[in-house]
Amino acid sequence: MKIIDRARLRALMQREENDFVAKRPKSAALFQRAAKSLLGGVPMNWMAKWAGAFPVFVEKASGAHFTDVDGHRYVDLCLGDTGAMTGHSPEAAAKAITEQARRGITLMLPTEDSIFVGEELARRFGLPFWQFTLTATDANRFAIRLAREITGRKLILVFNYCYHGTVDETFVTLTNGQAGPRRGNLGPPVDPAVTTRVVEFNDVAALEKALVAGDVACVLAEPAMTNLGIIHPDAGYHNALREITRRTGTLLIIDETHTICAGPGGYTRAHHLEPDIFVLGKPVASGLPAATYGFTAEVAERIQAHMTLEDCDTGGIGGTLAGNALALAAMRATLEKVLTPAAFEHMIPLAERFTLGVGEAIQEAGLPWHVTRLGCRAEYLFTPTLPRNGSEAAAAMDFPLERFMHLYALNRGILLTPFHNMALMCPATTVEDVDLHTRVFRQAVGELAGLGSPKQVE
Repeated sequence: MKIIDRARLRALMQREENDFVAKRPKSAALFQRAAKSLLGGVPMNWMAKWAGAFPVFVEKASGAHFTDVDGHRYVDLCLGDTGAMTGHSPEAAAKAITEQARRGITLMLPTEDSIFVGEELARRFGLPFWQFTLTATDANRFAIRLAREITGRKLILVFNYCYHGTVDETFVTLTNGQAGPRRGNLGPPVDPAVTTRVVEFNDVAALEKALVAGDVACVLAEPAMTNLGIIHPDAGYHNALREITRRTGTLLIIDETHTICAGPGGYTRAHHLEPDIFVLGKPVASGLPAATYGFTAEVAERIQAHMTLEDCDTGGIGGTLAGNALALAAMRATLEKVLTPAAFEHMIPLAERFTLGVGEAIQEAGLPWHVTRLGCRAEYLFTPTLPRNGSEAAAAMDFPLERFMHLYALNRGILLTPFHNMALMCPATTVEDVDLHTRVFRQAVGELAGLGSPKQVE
């Protein structure tokens, strides 16, 4: 296996940075202007992490592509980090949003669309009762509060290096076996070790030990971890997770905000999981802010027993814009006409094609990397073996190498997720889009491995 020459990496990165700046004068000018009114020159701080001297400014987007203000057209494999897994402005959702906007946007009153969406969610995921929020962060936060209320327990459990939005209790990692705040967590209200137990994914013994005392309200888990590459569960792990949580009276919350990529019913439907509470956000309204969380009949009954009409608006859950008419119209159109079984039948083979192409290029270059897939999501990681937990995945992260791969792709018309090496397919993605990435990726790893500079990809 080849070792990356860091001097070569720095030289290649400098070349790519120069090329990026030279070809995007309009984005550069907008970034300079933005710095005078926006913190860090961006409307949300994550946008500062894009490879390059500044983020590209978008002029328009449609389907699997977007065009920046300098006229460059890109294949979008980031898709809003899953928020646009539907593709940008899918026709059915755009039509529903436009029509509902003319009829009313937010009322704090229900519409018939909410019933359709609740019924469809129940059909897809198997939980009978649902509520709506603006983000999966809120859905996770509210689910945790409800779990604490109905169990009478204060603690929660998450997996090391998990991601569940900006929920305070989840920014916790293990260092030498001890839980503590995750690096980069800004202004935590308390040390998360006070509220949260954290164990490694796929470690059944550690899970058992953490839950056996019967003082944890809920386990909050992605069915496959997606924050540092894709970490699949071991065979039998979910059976063990469900058995231990039930035996210890711990509620199981499954967060499918990313793993909805596994199919129209998510990982839960595909692998017959049985969560007590289910969370879904990001793509469920075709990019409009909306999310949902659902409950089993037993959990719903326990929640209702703890609520009173007089105080139902002061329970720490909800919000005046949650479940608004516009969001529910978008969710209905998305579930009914966009994220359909037929869409996944198109998207998943494209991710398989992506994985095959990237894997062959890695092997040709002799690099100690691997690529893996979950449904219509694929990702490569800078280690030869599949990680089984967050610590192993974190150890494989290489920020300079990651930024080079992202910028190399961006300069050749491909956008990857800036936080790691994820590629996502949408209903509008084509074989040609995937094959373009394969050619660009093969060229990048060839240069890194010192195999020469192949013919430039147009």
